[in-house]
Amino acid sequence: VKKGMDAVYRDVAKKARIRGFRQGKIPRDILERHYKDHVEEETVTKLVNQVYWDAIKEHDIQAVTQPQIDQQGIAPEKNFSFTATVEVEPLLDPKGYLDLELEKEELAVTEQDIDNRLKEIQQMFATMQDIEEDRGLMAGEFATLDFEGTLAGEALKELKAENYFLEVGSGILVPGFEDQLIGMKKGETRPIEVRFPDDYQAAHLAGKDVSFSVVLKGLKEKKLPEINEDFVKNFEKYDSLEGLKADIHKSLEAEHKARIESDVRKLVVDKLLENKDNEFDVPPSFVERQIFQMMADTQRRLLSRGMDKKTATEMTVKMHDTFKDEAKKIVLTALIIKNISRLESISAGESEVEDRIRMMAESRGMTVEALRESLEKDDMLEHIENEVLHQKVFDFIAAKAKIRTVKRDRSEAREDKP
Repeated sequence: VKKGMDAVYRDVAKKARIRGFRQGKIPRDILERHYKDHVEEETVTKLVNQVYWDAIKEHDIQAVTQPQIDQQGIAPEKNFSFTATVEVEPLLDPKGYLDLELEKEELAVTEQDIDNRLKEIQQMFATMQDIEEDRGLMAGEFATLDFEGTLAGEALKELKAENYFLEVGSGILVPGFEDQLIGMKKGETRPIEVRFPDDYQAAHLAGKDVSFSVVLKGLKEKKLPEINEDFVKNFEKYDSLEGLKADIHKSLEAEHKARIESDVRKLVVDKLLENKDNEFDVPPSFVERQIFQMMADTQRRLLSRGMDKKTATEMTVKMHDTFKDEAKKIVLTALIIKNISRLESISAGESEVEDRIRMMAESRGMTVEALRESLEKDDMLEHIENEVLHQKVFDFIAAKAKIRTVKRDRSEAREDKP
């Protein structure tokens, strides 16, 4: 303590200004009269920082919160002591992760898969054509609308639109609205009555009956190109339809492989969490941090869809409790995986993290440097490291597991697809 205080007094002496004394030449007893409290506070801060971090390192304490410091200050002729209370990451001894019995789906790429993907690509090259026939609008066609809605006789600006382009039957608008457009002719004005859902995001409209006046200004239909050798000319990469199909086959194989690996990973997580030996009380602060992350992600998605910040924030806050169970599961899984990595000496190497960043950059059409800068700015590098570590642990568990490959009905596979 004495050495620490002496060092602080020396620093103070260099900067202190007291009338009647030259700067840097002020006697110690004079400094003590003027700066005693400041020096003691500064000494305590420095001692606590030094001793705390030395103790953390020496005892390998995985602190996850800032310390709560309890100290009584510096007393003459007494040793200085303090208590630091921190929340630490639980140290677990995961069980049952070796020799798991798992099922892995075998799902070959079929001609039907390729045809379905071709149809998706075909839709990308569709063109819109005006409907010249004098007939009513049909489901699946495209309408250009002007509409205005009134609630209890009052027109609301948020329910008004001009030249609104809509695929009829898409379900984009409030339930019941699009169905009532069927049969309208170009130039027609039609009244439409709808009731907004009780859980509608805009509270002042939830559960309310609204009257719309709708004008159909235009009708269009989608024309699809034929899938033939001429269609392939849209792509510089392919010389023939067979070449396009071969590339689709390759892409689908990669997609199926990724999905199957994801299914196995989910199965591993379920097995680990079902094991009673892996049950423990997850620290509440861990769960809260995960909930906060989930809420932040949800708010970003809502904002990206055009929702105003106030409404997005209100909706997100209401989701807090609904996230709790999932957040607890995510935290528990992460802690189990991290402790398996500790027990099995699995780590995420720097080169492996760099490889992951490089792959991400390629998929996003970015340079590695630009992506790294973005990740650092958003404090996401640690997240990438954890992803790499988790993947290595899952690969380790899968390598030790007894995996049985099973075939599944194609319709069943499609139903399970998210």
